Amino acid sequence: MSFQKLPAGNAGERPWWLYAFLALAGAAGIAIAANGLYAEVFAIVAKGIGVTVFVTLVAFALATAIGMVIALMGLSGHVALRQIARFYVEIIRGIPILVLLFYVAFVGAPAMVAFANFVMTPLIDAGVMDKIVVRDFSLMWRAIIALTIGYAAFIAEIFRAGIQAVDEGQIEAAQALGLTRFQRFRLIIFPQAIRTIFPPLSNDFVSMVKDSSLVSVLGVADITQMGKVYAASSFRFFETYSIVAYIYLLLTIGLSLILRGIERRMRQKARLARDASPAAFPPA
Repeated sequence: MSFQKLPAGNAGERPWWLYAFLALAGAAGIAIAANGLYAEVFAIVAKGIGVTVFVTLVAFALATAIGMVIALMGLSGHVALRQIARFYVEIIRGIPILVLLFYVAFVGAPAMVAFANFVMTPLIDAGVMDKIVVRDFSLMWRAIIALTIGYAAFIAEIFRAGIQAVDEGQIEAAQALGLTRFQRFRLIIFPQAIRTIFPPLSNDFVSMVKDSSLVSVLGVADITQMGKVYAASSFRFFETYSIVAYIYLLLTIGLSLILRGIERRMRQKARLARDASPAAFPPA
């Protein structure tokens, strides 16, 4: 049995899919601007773009930082740290994001408020500060915490795989030269691992833009929530959710193109570094 051979490369291939999308998006934009109803829906739904972008950026930045820490714990020489990291990854990956949102919002948040009040009891009794109530804990920040916890588990695995992809011989050579653990990570491991890490990490970034729509179940005024409120009051479901889908497509495809451009430049820099290495280290 033989398998069909895939094309060797697509460096000179034109992005016809992008041309088609731009044509459709442009036509849709003109139709929205020319139609009073669609223009009204777009103006209302677009008010949630700022919240969607803020939730995505903050949650992804926190998840990336926590994910890197979890990955380093998983690669640690200490058994306890490795087991804690594995426990976190396996447990959190097994919980759906929507369930995690509800759990953090309605179980975790009250527990955190109760713990904060317990810790601050002397200050509360002294009248220095008021007792914290659950409603003071913003639903948007509860959603951000839930997305952070959920995505950190997946990002930790991305970092772990990228770090383990670095040739161990280079790490041993750096260790023989007397580099500290931090220097080995900063100078040898991370610059090479990031080229492996970046593509799946950018994919998770785009996925979080879409998954941020789940925060609408908590009443956070993002794109989806603005659409839900308008559709429920006007019964214009087709028009409303068509606009919601249109805005999400503009955000995700635009972000994907930016990330692909960064990835392409990273590959070019790596290729130039490989080409320059023989000149930098001529044979004896």
